[in-house]
Amino acid sequence: MTFESILGLEHLKNHLRNSLKNNRVPHAQLFTGPTGSGTLPMAIAFARELMIHHSPAQRESSIVNFMDQLTHPDLHFVYPINKTASSPSKPVSKDFISEFRSFVLDNPYQTLYDWYMQIGIEKKQGSINVDEAANVVKSLSLKAYEGGPKVMIVWCADKMNTAASNKLLKLIEEPPKNTYFILITDSPEDILQTIRSRCQSLGFPPLGEADLVEGLLSKFDISENEAVKISQQADGSFSKALHLAEHNSDDEQFEKWFIVWVRSAFRAKGNKQVVSDLLDWSDQLAAETRETQKRFLNYCIQFFRQALLNNYKAKSLVYLTPYDTQFKFDKFSEFISGANIPEIFAVLETAIFHVERNGNAKLIFSDLSFQLTRFFHKK
Repeated sequence: MTFESILGLEHLKNHLRNSLKNNRVPHAQLFTGPTGSGTLPMAIAFARELMIHHSPAQRESSIVNFMDQLTHPDLHFVYPINKTASSPSKPVSKDFISEFRSFVLDNPYQTLYDWYMQIGIEKKQGSINVDEAANVVKSLSLKAYEGGPKVMIVWCADKMNTAASNKLLKLIEEPPKNTYFILITDSPEDILQTIRSRCQSLGFPPLGEADLVEGLLSKFDISENEAVKISQQADGSFSKALHLAEHNSDDEQFEKWFIVWVRSAFRAKGNKQVVSDLLDWSDQLAAETRETQKRFLNYCIQFFRQALLNNYKAKSLVYLTPYDTQFKFDKFSEFISGANIPEIFAVLETAIFHVERNGNAKLIFSDLSFQLTRFFHKK
């Protein structure tokens, strides 16, 4: 994985190259950015450059071969895990290293949930616990295999529990000579403040539309117009763009659910009979997988955003064309405005939060339906 293979972020690449050139690489860095912005591939590419920079020229080809397969003995990874049927009773990251290498080499922009799916713990919560921290201390106490730097990449560092954080704190504060930490997170506020204060933070912005289009065209046999449409929906996340491209056929089903939902919500005011329709709709969504529920809720956010833009005559930004020709998108848009869109977005994001944490799906979607009914009729 090289800087050239990473989408966009030229200013961050230049910053990291300059820190190497001037020998001013911090011993602990915190890469913060939204999912799909490229934090993990950037960390790996920087580790590669760091290894090459601090090693004799005759070893460069060996380092490149190791790094291309993520098998360099002085490159260490930590990531959230949980016990599986084939793992030890107290697993640590190295017990899943083969799966993690395949996961990253296949697509370094994948999400944490994709990782959970990869190792079969999608119905559990992964974490980085104190056993993992003890293993990190042990690994970094060993002499470097190549005699160069040792790099520890902690992916989803916000998943470190308190015991693990406290155990790693002193090591991050005073690491062994020629040892570097790169912590990666999309939720820096969930990392222990004392750890954050000891890391140099590097913020990653969402990717630009042009970068997303370039990435999509390189991976999929789609038209440029289709790539632009997907990029506009992806909110600067290449992982989301990839997911949309791979599951584009789901949009038609999501639209059917959405239209049934909003039509029922419009009719619900003063019509008690419609309440049972909303409950039936909630039951239907509750039967879907958690990932499908999340994708549908994100689809709803995009649909409402497009309706808002359409209502305020920002036609150049409206890409959505409903499959259902009977659905009057312009008429629907008139009901979405600055008066109710903040509340609509808030309840949808809250629903996503609860779905991610294994909340009762029927209650989540029922509550969402009733709140949406109130917002539609808000003057």
